Amino acid sequence: MYYQLTQDERYLISQAKRSGMGVCEIARLCGRSPSTISRELKRNLTAHDGIYRAERAQSYATARRRRCRRGSQFGEHVHASVVAALTQQWSPAQIVGAFSKSGLEVPSHETIYRWIRRDRRAGGQLYKHTRIMSKVGRKRYRSRPARGILLGKRHISERPRVVDARRRLGDWEGDTVMGRGSRHCLLTLIERKSRFTVIRKLMARTASEVVNAFEDVVDLGEFNFKTMTLDNGTEFHSYKELEVLGELKCYFSTPYHSWERGTNENANGLIRQYLPKGKCLRNITQEDCDWIANRLNERPRKCLGFKTPKEVYYRS
Repeated sequence: MYYQLTQDERYLISQAKRSGMGVCEIARLCGRSPSTISRELKRNLTAHDGIYRAERAQSYATARRRRCRRGSQFGEHVHASVVAALTQQWSPAQIVGAFSKSGLEVPSHETIYRWIRRDRRAGGQLYKHTRIMSKVGRKRYRSRPARGILLGKRHISERPRVVDARRRLGDWEGDTVMGRGSRHCLLTLIERKSRFTVIRKLMARTASEVVNAFEDVVDLGEFNFKTMTLDNGTEFHSYKELEVLGELKCYFSTPYHSWERGTNENANGLIRQYLPKGKCLRNITQEDCDWIANRLNERPRKCLGFKTPKEVYYRS
């Protein structure tokens, strides 16, 4: 376990340095790492003559510790506010951005992460509210695509360039989120400019279920559709019906190139905070989906200047 250099060690370093010993020799003498000795000499040389003096080095180190902001600067009320935001599944970066925008006192996101790690070591549960995305495997990108083969699909390269700019509402990305088993799943639709999220429960991962769910979304009359960029799953093989329902054009990403629909992939990751992988979705209702979507749409986003997707979508 690392611990700070003591005043006695600094006297030893000073004497060894005067006698002409090198960094590695001083490190062996003190029982320290050479990098520790090297940092000590660089940090605490006397400014006017560049000589290492133990008394001055000790005073420099003490002053730095006194100026350090970690720990005691933030009171219990700040800690309680941060914890409340974490339990709402806000990320540390979102907390810092939103609190700062509102003029509230807030630590840095690195400090918040230290609080979370410290809480976990003490047996706390804060870490369970953070987003953890672990990839256990990877696609073989040179392998031949084995899913979603359908002639006539528009490739994402044919999509208008204005979609990439994210300057207008109406350009969406779509995908499905699976639970345990192969039937019950979710249809997720994400608007690219605002990151507004719509979630619909599907009883099965089929093209007909997707069409019915999308028709329900269109019937709400709240959303503007110009384009839809989709995954290559067979559940989207009835995309022409989607185009008629939403008066839009559908485009398909390259197989195994999930980054081409990065907005949707990120949103699916956020949804996994509420519905982790391996969870059966049989008992998930549309009311549950609406609740999750509302939580995400009211969460401030760094990419939106810490505005919420709901603010951007309905005020643009």
